This record gives sequence, C-alpha cells and structure tokens, in this order.
Amino acid sequence: MTYLVVIMALIPSRMVPLGAKAVDFDLPDTDGSRVRYADSSAPAKLVMFLSNHCPYVKHLKHGIAELGREYRTKGVDIFAINSNDVERYPADSPEKMAIDKQDFGYCFPYLFVESQEVARAYQAECTPDFFLFNAEDKLVYRGQFDDSRPGNEVQVTGYDLRQALDALLAGKEISDNQKPSIGCSIKWRP
Repeated sequence: MTYLVVIMALIPSRMVPLGAKAVDFDLPDTDGSRVRYADSSAPAKLVMFLSNHCPYVKHLKHGIAELGREYRTKGVDIFAINSNDVERYPADSPEKMAIDKQDFGYCFPYLFVESQEVARAYQAECTPDFFLFNAEDKLVYRGQFDDSRPGNEVQVTGYDLRQALDALLAGKEISDNQKPSIGCSIKWRP
C-alpha cells in the first residue's frame, strides 16, 4: 500500500513589539473599490494577512468569517490582505479572492497588494497573521487565532483573538502573553 505524505512548513509569525504604529495602506478590494486604513476611526482595527491556498488559513476560514460578522456589529473594522506572489500561486489571484470572499461570507474587505510592500511594512511572516490595533493605531495584539491547527482535533473558536478584541472593546488591559500565529510563509516574489 502506498501513502501520500503531505508536509506543511510551519512558519511562526514575528512577534512585532506591542505599541508599534499601524501602517496606512490604500489597496483594491475584490469588488474594485479602494480601501484605506487611515479612513477608519473605529476603536479597534484588525489587519489580517490571509491567502486562499494555505491549509492553515483554509482550516480557519469559516471561523474568521464568523468572527468578522460578529465583531463588525461591535464597531471593529477588519481588513484582510493577501500579499502572495500570484504568478507562482495563481490560487491567490484577485479573481480567486473574490470567489473565496463570496463562498465564505467575508463581510470585510479582502485586499490584494501586488507589490508586497504592506506585508513587509507590517512584518507579516505567515498566513494567517493577525494584528489588532487600538483607536490610537497602536498594536495591542499580534498572534494566533486560537490553538486549532489542521489535524489536531481542536475546535476552531478564535479564542485568543476574541479575548483580545473583547478586552480592547471593554477598555481592559490585554495580556502581553500572546502566542505567535503559525501558518504558511508569505509567498514572496523573487
């Protein structure tokens, strides 16, 4: 009997120093509109680096969509960004992103950055990678969605990110004991 073994590279997110300032961007959404970070005056802003093909993101897509629907009603602005090289990874093209946004019910912008400059400015390392900013655009959380990973039988809940969002919205201190996200490396252009 022959078995196919799939090996997924585990890349942890970079634990950017808390308090780092958000970087403005002006990027196209899958619907053709432009979205600027600086246009948000929300008390909490979540910037996520996602992709279509990464098994770690695929594992969380329904949970990310659910979190987006819930926290949008609480006044959180959410931005998903795909920075992967679409020439080498065509599944991450803007056209495929529009399909993903529709299929999973993302209620937030799913932005594409061909130059990859925004991912570099945020020091994003992997997909998924999560950055939560307060009303002053200071980083208060960077880390994992939750402990669930493909194949580990842990339910997807968004526990870690939800704890940070709830604390921020309630004006409470967010623990600095944060676990890095783990996923596929961002597919940098050569």
